[in-house]
Amino acid sequence: MMFIEKCDLKKIVGECFEEVNTVKWITTDKAEEQQTSEQYQSSFEYKPKPVFDFFKRMFDIVASLVAILILLLPFAAVCVLILMDDHKAGPIFTQNRVGKNGKIFKIYKFRTMCADAEKKLAELQQMNEMDGPVFKIENDPRITKIGRLLRASNIDELPQLFNIFLGNMSFVGPRPALPNEVEQYRPGDRLRLLVVPGLTCYWQATKNRNSISFDEWMEMDRRYIMERNVWVDIKLIFKTFLFLFKKSGC
Repeated sequence: MMFIEKCDLKKIVGECFEEVNTVKWITTDKAEEQQTSEQYQSSFEYKPKPVFDFFKRMFDIVASLVAILILLLPFAAVCVLILMDDHKAGPIFTQNRVGKNGKIFKIYKFRTMCADAEKKLAELQQMNEMDGPVFKIENDPRITKIGRLLRASNIDELPQLFNIFLGNMSFVGPRPALPNEVEQYRPGDRLRLLVVPGLTCYWQATKNRNSISFDEWMEMDRRYIMERNVWVDIKLIFKTFLFLFKKSGC
């Protein structure tokens, strides 16, 4: 086991945001930063698991490829429905997200918002219902009619199967954050960048997850990084399926 120290974090997440594949190391008040780092050094331990990572990657490749082949026709049908609802933009939404070691990648989702959703974000910041750097509101006016159905069933996330196949993501891991969110992370929050982000995680599989504070969310991700193993991943995958079935009323 090894402790992750502040100097190691700099190597992990990078110092220069000007490079496409790294995330800026943000410094805060020195006393506060030192206190925060010491707090997480005493409560967080990271152990590399190359064998687990290898078999997890093999599972990700095979399972995502099989899922993509099975869902190709449903994917096409969803794309048609999105275009029928709002034809001003394509059915697939791409956005920069931060992956393992601070690398930037394009995440894929079914588009659930109006074409100019990014431009309208500034107008809605005051309505943010989440603490920390994350933005979420329950009744976001930018969401389209079909988008609400896709989000309610989590179908909008399924194109991330392509991210999993490509290796940007895994089935299980901390949810990938936006670059501007990561810029505001404290040292302890950046620990979630130690592993490949995932489609589901402790936070994603929790009921009423949007009521969870940002600090609790980050603690869940750190707990996963310390506990991660085959059994934990299997439980999270099944828990997520069970959560989705209950959510859809099946």
